[in-house]
Amino acid sequence: MTSKKSTDGEEATPSKKKSKKPSSKEQIAELENQVAEQKDKFLRLYAEFENYKKRTLKERLELINSAGQSTLKKILPVLDDFDRAKQSAEDENTSEEFSEGVLIVYNKLHSTLKAQGITVMETNGKDFDPELHAAISEIPAASEDMKGKIIDTVEKGYYLNDKIIRHAKVVVGK
Repeated sequence: MTSKKSTDGEEATPSKKKSKKPSSKEQIAELENQVAEQKDKFLRLYAEFENYKKRTLKERLELINSAGQSTLKKILPVLDDFDRAKQSAEDENTSEEFSEGVLIVYNKLHSTLKAQGITVMETNGKDFDPELHAAISEIPAASEDMKGKIIDTVEKGYYLNDKIIRHAKVVVGK
């Protein structure tokens, strides 16, 4: 066997290489792994962004639907007074009148609030539900089937787009 001497005095064998280069198959496999990792990162980021868009859209819609909630809540006592005045004017034992113009304003106020999503909570004769109603008093029920039911409504409850904005104050039969 003959060996060649390099200029610095070391013997070099033809089978030894100074730097090992990966084969093209190994390079392809490594690049495919990198592509798969990048694709996975991209898909996760895309899904996260889509969830973000959905969440912000939902929050925006909720904000729009309840934007006037505080203002509408402040109008409810005025609406209650208006209802009491109408009820008093309709009573046969009073001399008060509810003029046609005031009735038009009353109806317009109700229709405007309804268009904004305000609906009245139906209470009389219904079962008492502490999630919806605030019991301010209990009275003996006239019959057995009225126990646990709402006898009278002192203050109406209201919904804004199916969300309670004011609980009804009620009298419950016991």
